[in-house]
Amino acid sequence: MPNHHNDRLQGTLDLLVLKTLACRGSMHGYGITLHIERISEDILRLEEGSLYPALHRMSQAGWLRAEWGASEKNRRARYYTLTAAGRRQLAQEEKSWAQLTGAVNRVLRFT
Repeated sequence: MPNHHNDRLQGTLDLLVLKTLACRGSMHGYGITLHIERISEDILRLEEGSLYPALHRMSQAGWLRAEWGASEKNRRARYYTLTAAGRRQLAQEEKSWAQLTGAVNRVLRFT
């Protein structure tokens, strides 16, 4: 069974989206995708089928505020902005990520 790079995103999508919006400010979904792919040097690839449901879910949770606006190409696009609740969730996600990666590193270093 081939190893797919998208498998690496399992469980990290919220963290990546929240961090992107915290650093870059208001963005539309395609802009979020491009940013994450560019920063990860195309190792992390976001599929529309996972990104947009996640954006909707995070908006419903109150972590993001969504507003319609015009894209760089003057097309109608939904822009997402991090809310105060989203900043709190980002801090929690970063803490959980640090704990997880720390635990994995401990296992990998065990001899």
